[in-house]
Amino acid sequence: MAERALRGSRLGAVSYENDAGTEPAQRQIVKYSCPNGHRLEVPFAADAQVPAVWECRYCGANARKDDAGPPQQPKTKPARSHWDMLRERRSIPELEALLQERLEALRQGRV
Repeated sequence: MAERALRGSRLGAVSYENDAGTEPAQRQIVKYSCPNGHRLEVPFAADAQVPAVWECRYCGANARKDDAGPPQQPKTKPARSHWDMLRERRSIPELEALLQERLEALRQGRV
């Protein structure tokens, strides 16, 4: 019985599994270019969706895929001024009438 006894080992020290009979997954190598001149090669699974942007491992900037087109600009609303917001609420004749009322109040000293 001593011949078949299991030998103890430390926790997490050694794995008794081996790589015999296993095959690594198919891969694709994707090349990225950093705006600071760095070049990256990142391996992905053959069937994975490859992102167009990847963080540069050297400087942290957003590196773009080499075969990607120019970066898409995010859609932003143009800045609205106070006048633009006022024009959304009132028409020009209404604004002129309000102006006349306020000027009259200033002339009479009510404001």
